[in-house]
Amino acid sequence: MSQHAEDENYKVTLDLGGMRCAACAANIERLLRGLPGVSEAAVNFATEKASVKFDPAAISVERITRAVNELGYEARVHAGEESDTRDREKRAREREIMIQKRYFLFSAALSLPLVLTMLGHLGRLPMPHVLMNPYFQMVLATPVQFGAGWQFYRGAYHTLRARMANMDVLVASGTSAAYFYSLAMAFTGGPLYFESSAIIITLVILGRYLEARAKGRTSEAIRKLANLRPATALVIRNGAEVEVPVASVEVGDVLVVRPGDRIPVDGVVTKGSSSVDESMLTGESVPVDKQPGDMVLGGTVNLHGSFEFEAKRVGKDTVLSQIVAMIEKAQESKAPVQRLADVVAGYFVPAVIGIALITFAAWLFLSRDVGRSLLNATAVLVIACPCALGLATPTAIMVGTGKGAEMGILIKGGEHLERAHSVNVVVLDKTGTITVGRPSVQDVIALEDQEHGERADQRGDDRTSAGGADRARAESQLIKIAASAEKPSEHPLGEALVREASARGISLVEAEEFEAVPGQGVKATVGGKRVLVGSARFLRANGVDLASAGDLGESLAAQGKTVLYVSEDGKLVGLVSVADTVKDGSVEAIEELAAMGIRVIMLTGDTKEAALAVAKRVGIRSEDVIAGVLPGEKAGRIQELRDAGSVVAMVGDGINDAPSLVQADVGMAIGTGTDIAMESADITLMKGDLRAVPQAIKLSRATMRVIKQNLFWAFIYNTLGIPLAALGYLSPVLAGAAMAMSSVSVVSNSLRLRRFKAGLPARRTSPRASPEGSDRVKDDHTV
Repeated sequence: MSQHAEDENYKVTLDLGGMRCAACAANIERLLRGLPGVSEAAVNFATEKASVKFDPAAISVERITRAVNELGYEARVHAGEESDTRDREKRAREREIMIQKRYFLFSAALSLPLVLTMLGHLGRLPMPHVLMNPYFQMVLATPVQFGAGWQFYRGAYHTLRARMANMDVLVASGTSAAYFYSLAMAFTGGPLYFESSAIIITLVILGRYLEARAKGRTSEAIRKLANLRPATALVIRNGAEVEVPVASVEVGDVLVVRPGDRIPVDGVVTKGSSSVDESMLTGESVPVDKQPGDMVLGGTVNLHGSFEFEAKRVGKDTVLSQIVAMIEKAQESKAPVQRLADVVAGYFVPAVIGIALITFAAWLFLSRDVGRSLLNATAVLVIACPCALGLATPTAIMVGTGKGAEMGILIKGGEHLERAHSVNVVVLDKTGTITVGRPSVQDVIALEDQEHGERADQRGDDRTSAGGADRARAESQLIKIAASAEKPSEHPLGEALVREASARGISLVEAEEFEAVPGQGVKATVGGKRVLVGSARFLRANGVDLASAGDLGESLAAQGKTVLYVSEDGKLVGLVSVADTVKDGSVEAIEELAAMGIRVIMLTGDTKEAALAVAKRVGIRSEDVIAGVLPGEKAGRIQELRDAGSVVAMVGDGINDAPSLVQADVGMAIGTGTDIAMESADITLMKGDLRAVPQAIKLSRATMRVIKQNLFWAFIYNTLGIPLAALGYLSPVLAGAAMAMSSVSVVSNSLRLRRFKAGLPARRTSPRASPEGSDRVKDDHTV
């Protein structure tokens, strides 16, 4: 077993319940890290999950969960992304929302008369005598204090027993002080503060209710993805279509998909054809045509035709399940910016209790008024809840990664989302990243009888004239000869010729006596004539005179194209240029990155000439082209840029470029939706479109902007609120209202990211053949 596999076996994710604030998360994290055998532990307050790395020889999972339960919280092993697990989590969330709603309605009904008494005192308004009766107020306040408020006492008890403190301690101690002081005054005569304790509890419960609802919306994107998989599938069993649960589909099963159906699992089309909407996975709105042999993905929607396909990946192995798992992992991770908040939250509650005690003592010494002293100390305790601090970062990370998934941008963790916002250099691989990665025919030049003084020009000529028609026939004949000779070859350049013939509707001739000469070309007999297709050196070595081509070959090669010379029975009959074309969207993406102030560098193993030709077409400066770099050297070039002080994002195919993706500050893999390079890349761009690169960076910047706003308001709230409360300018009731709204405002601010739009320019299509836009295939494809 590999070390990586062992590490995975020793990790467990726990679902947590009963956390009230960031201090709760800090307490659980401190407890877990203190257990023998636990090497790492991270608790996320927003997702209510804990990730624990441990040595199974020293401690068991049962012992870990028991320790958390003994602390007064709920802990159970996370069962994964199965639908029943999600249903259980959804039910638990809905149950918590319903409980807090009932508590709020109960306490609000009893607190309303107490609010009237408070208004009567403030405005000196006449009130019914019964409302001013201390025993009546006590009857109303007691059920609120020990009924709806019992959850605070229970939480405070467990936390204090573990010699820790959290929000429950603050609320329970503050409201208890006001309640028991009022209780004493009810029998001895004096000012009453029953309304303060009751209203504080009501407002805190209202805040919890609104917070629970808002937190549920932060994971909306992942729930949408998880719900894409249909519950049932049509499987062919014993020659008949049978509807079965998706969970029972096995690899090798043949499934039937009808128009409008959602595809249940990943597989390969075996019969029929259709168009499939893959936008929910890739973010690409254009439907994708599917034919036999094409891959289809679970969760995507079949639009028109019916087809059958063979299941290749089921359950947790499907692309959809991998995406959901990746987003879950990202949402559970912590961004580095959160560390400060975690440290503050860990020491915050004990510090606030100390400030409250000092406030009480100072006011008692100055005013000799126990009631006022108690009120100000209570205001300090109530306003200082660190909930907003704990929610500031994780809620933004949750919404940001979820929005990214909707756009086809899969972000592995919060730290990568944070780091991407600082990127000032983007390094692009050429072949397969800027370019399509598959050679195609660019120019077809048929050399005609020189006595007529004619030479066919490139395919852009006007063919409406008789001469144009002649040239078209000559080009078609040249393609027929070359493609027929290359058909038995498996070389990418030969395949490009065969594809061109198919696109032109040209029927090929069976080649005989085929021979491939590695690195040079091919020989074959086509229609009784000896045909050579290959490099200039190859044809010269076989006695073919290339004088009739003039400088055409050199001119095309200077544009970064690979030139194939074609001869028939020893006579040169034409030239065909082949190149790897620029992808749609590459020009717009590079323009957008430049507009964002980001330097764009091309890093390629291809020749300098080929690289410069592509760079000129897409708008990369010649000084930013690094060519002729071997795969093993790319990581070193990335490190050189980092050593110079740049924050570097490397964009590649995620497989051949794996070392450089890992070496970069942020590795971005161009994905296709079926081969996701999750191991080496920090961010996977499922569209295979470079325009997703500036989208990902913009999303990172927007997310970090929201996080900084959240942290600013969370810190400023406590920085200003605690002194105001200690100085007597903030009543406990107003402190409770402010505290309740602070968490809701932070989560609401994070939810604004759901409306994020990248604002990229409209899609343009790169020309198929252009002297500047053509690319050259990699050296190992050159003949």
